[in-house]
Amino acid sequence: MRQKLLRDGASELSYEIRGIVKKAEQLEQLGYEILWENIGDPIQKNHKLPEWMKDIIAGLLYEDNTYGYSHSKGVLSTRQFLADLNNKRDGVQIGAQDITFFNGLGDAIQKIYQYLLPTSRVIGPSPAYSTHSSAEAAHANHHPMTYKLDPDNSWYPDMDDLYNKVKYNPSIVGILIINPDNPTGMVYPKHILQRMVDIAKEFNLFLICDEIYMNIIYNGAETCTLAEVVGDVPAISLKGISKEFPWPGARCGWAEYYNRTSDTEFSRLCDTIDNAKMIEVSSTKLPQLSIPRIMQDDRYPQFIAETKEKIGRRSAYLNEVFKDVPYVKFNQTNGAFYNTMIFEKDVLKEGQKLKIDDPKVQALLDNWLDSTTMTQDKRFVYYLLAAKQVCIVPISSFASDLLGFRLTLLEEDEELIAKTFNRIKEGVIEYCESV
Repeated sequence: MRQKLLRDGASELSYEIRGIVKKAEQLEQLGYEILWENIGDPIQKNHKLPEWMKDIIAGLLYEDNTYGYSHSKGVLSTRQFLADLNNKRDGVQIGAQDITFFNGLGDAIQKIYQYLLPTSRVIGPSPAYSTHSSAEAAHANHHPMTYKLDPDNSWYPDMDDLYNKVKYNPSIVGILIINPDNPTGMVYPKHILQRMVDIAKEFNLFLICDEIYMNIIYNGAETCTLAEVVGDVPAISLKGISKEFPWPGARCGWAEYYNRTSDTEFSRLCDTIDNAKMIEVSSTKLPQLSIPRIMQDDRYPQFIAETKEKIGRRSAYLNEVFKDVPYVKFNQTNGAFYNTMIFEKDVLKEGQKLKIDDPKVQALLDNWLDSTTMTQDKRFVYYLLAAKQVCIVPISSFASDLLGFRLTLLEEDEELIAKTFNRIKEGVIEYCESV
């Protein structure tokens, strides 16, 4: 081309969660059935919306108002409902004007980071959810800036690591929290959230808290919303219905601005995000209209309780399957629906492999492995996909120097979840014992 087209940060826009799908699809073309563990899509894992919820959504199709634009910030009545929901908690109070809808949280995340100065950094957890880490790194034209989650301490944040990185990196303007966490399934205790708020206050930072899994907590874990501890610190909470109803295809998420007017620069950021949404006109209206009707239905609390109970059972089953595997370590999942397993030190070695009988599959794998920079956990993940037809994601793709993989707790079919977990277990043992 006449000139360079892309800025340096474009190379940071990677998403292995979906990237590995292209390889799995090559196996499908050879006639293999894939067990999909790469992405948190409950619908793909045989979750069915209850009929009463479908009836509410279908009923909206008969209302003429459904077919028009919404307000640029989202349907006013829904925003007021969500503001009231927040205000019932003993925390920061907001109004409908403090909420903006987006076409999924991916849309919100891109807009938040897009307009920050490249020199203004938001530090996030590692392992990191790829949508956040890639967007932050792309805006900064640099690798993501992260604080450590400790696998030997229930995946809780290393608070000394966070504090020192904030203290000695004046470019940091914000802290990202994901609670419950993706990819680890960790739930932040209230005292840790409070400490993170205190750090933000001490160094005059803002907070971003991705709380899309806030209503999916089990095994007796306890936390609180950011609104309950944020005090007067400026912050953005990100929420949605993709995981909770679940309706990921709706692409419906929203941002709640806390203490929007407490800081001039933060207020300008919120205004800029809203203006970007205004230029886009509005987000998808149908799912917005459904939110108050579904969440206020008498059947909704029981639906959420049953969802949490089922995922909690799968968490316990995963622990049972992997409890005697010496090559990986992991923590019990208490929130969201993921588990991150880390290979023990020095377990992964050059030359390890899984048996593959089909020469066509071996040829595909040889092509996938044609890289001198591939991490050892990605190599294992590709072997597992080729040999066992299970599609998982390497932890090194979550902005982490740890080696491991993420799997989900979503499969509703008990036979399929048993098959999946046991194939992964067999793959780990065979791979680690192959040399």
